[in-house]
Amino acid sequence: MAALSGLRVLDCATLFAGPTASLMLGDFGADVIKIEHPEKGDSVRQHGFKKEGQSLWWLYLSRNKKSLALDLSSPRGAEILMKLVMHSDVLIENFRPGTLEKWGLGPNILLEINPRLVIARVTGFGQTGPYKSRPGFGTLAEAMSGFAELTGSPEGPPTLPAFGLADAIAGIATAQAIMTALFALNNPRSESFAKGQVIDTSLIEPIMATLGPQALIFDQLGVKQRRTGNRTANNAPRNTYQTRDKKWVAISTSAPSIAARVMTLVEHPEVIDEPWFNEGRTRVEHADELDSYIAEWISQRDCVDVISAFSKAEAAVAPIYDIEDIINDPQIQARETITRVQDDSLGTILMQNVMYKLSRTPGEIRFTGRPKGNDTHTILQELLHLESAEILTLHKEKVIFDARA
Repeated sequence: MAALSGLRVLDCATLFAGPTASLMLGDFGADVIKIEHPEKGDSVRQHGFKKEGQSLWWLYLSRNKKSLALDLSSPRGAEILMKLVMHSDVLIENFRPGTLEKWGLGPNILLEINPRLVIARVTGFGQTGPYKSRPGFGTLAEAMSGFAELTGSPEGPPTLPAFGLADAIAGIATAQAIMTALFALNNPRSESFAKGQVIDTSLIEPIMATLGPQALIFDQLGVKQRRTGNRTANNAPRNTYQTRDKKWVAISTSAPSIAARVMTLVEHPEVIDEPWFNEGRTRVEHADELDSYIAEWISQRDCVDVISAFSKAEAAVAPIYDIEDIINDPQIQARETITRVQDDSLGTILMQNVMYKLSRTPGEIRFTGRPKGNDTHTILQELLHLESAEILTLHKEKVIFDARA
């Protein structure tokens, strides 16, 4: 059995954060029912690159999820969701605060129907506070969390990532929060034993938590951390360097012993005996000098030779990869970090594998994102025992979309 076999998750969220959480649960065997609008479908279906009209984002983000096309804003659709809640363990949603309540689906009602339900609510700014009703996207979280202010060159503008970083971090955090709530639900030593609860995740707080002790540093020292490019204020040398064949490598030397190996390798061992060398923050004051020595040495060698020399010296280095490099890397291949899966419309396709490995109950990709309403009929018939005639009527009334109709 899969690790989360028997866990049923209703994924009512759109775009990235909430669906990332349900993706992680689905990868380890949870029965994830993706609920999307019967006419418009999920927003991800129209997002990003497509092939043969198929969103590649959808195939990845909605893998291991059944598709139920259901209009939650309609009274009949809300009624169906409430019935599904009776048979489910987790509900994930990311509507603006108050939306579920407007539809008669607020947590108080859902928890009355199923007192053991875990409800994960993911929004831009959270369920409370003066910004709670603002539309929230990952870009805003990356800006307001402090991430963008720390990213980029010192003389340049704040820099945003080229992908949904805040959403991904919030999704991972939400998955962890769900598992925490489920553990509390089934922990006889917990006061909350046998009671469900509501998870309130904003996009800002998880990414802010990854940025280190900024608040503590400002509170105690009055220091605001600033952009340092590829360098860091805590350690040197740490940068990217171009090789003779115009490729790039990254170096990190958090430990003094690694820094010493690097400087010995690049033929400047004399700096090791300097009084400032043994501490990262004092090495930062000499970053220009250290970088110039390393950059000169690396620029005279091809990437493969640089990596080989650093490996022999037991110094930390890594090539900077694009996606083709990643796919072809022997370490990635050995661990199947990128794996081939079968898709009904596109055939064999590549995507990231499950995020971590379990020795006894490993996760797996069972299928890719399905067509809209692919599982509507099966779910309503087998889980809620609706007759085919009633399902067809709901389809004609646009309460649902049944791909089989």
